[in-house]
Amino acid sequence: MDWGQLAIKALISGVLIAAASEVARRSPGWGGLIASLPLVSTLAMIWLWRDTGDTARVAHMALSSSLYVLASLPAFVILAMLLRKGVAFPAAMVAFAVTGWIGYGLMQVAGRRLGWPV
Repeated sequence: MDWGQLAIKALISGVLIAAASEVARRSPGWGGLIASLPLVSTLAMIWLWRDTGDTARVAHMALSSSLYVLASLPAFVILAMLLRKGVAFPAAMVAFAVTGWIGYGLMQVAGRRLGWPV
C-alpha cells in the first residue's frame, strides 16, 4: 500500500465533506445539494479503477451504491420528520442510524434473493 496515495485520497475526500458542511452553514439547500452529489461514490470508483483497472468491479460497485442509496432514503425522511416535530437532535440521529441500518439489512436480504450485487 502506498501511504502517499492513501493520504491524497483521504485529503481530497475530507476537503469535499468539509466544503459541503461549510456551504450548508450558509445555505442548507446548497449544502444539501453538494452532500447529495455522488462525490464519495465517484471518487471511490475513480480510486478503485486507478488501483485495479478492473471495470467490472467498478460497474459492480456502481450498481451496489445505487441499491444502497435506495435503501438509505427512508432514513433521511425519518430524520427530517423527527427534527421538524421537535425531537432532540441526538434522538433523531439515533433513529436515522437505526432506520438506515434496517434499510441496508433489508436491501442485503432482498439483494441476495434477487441476485443483486449487494
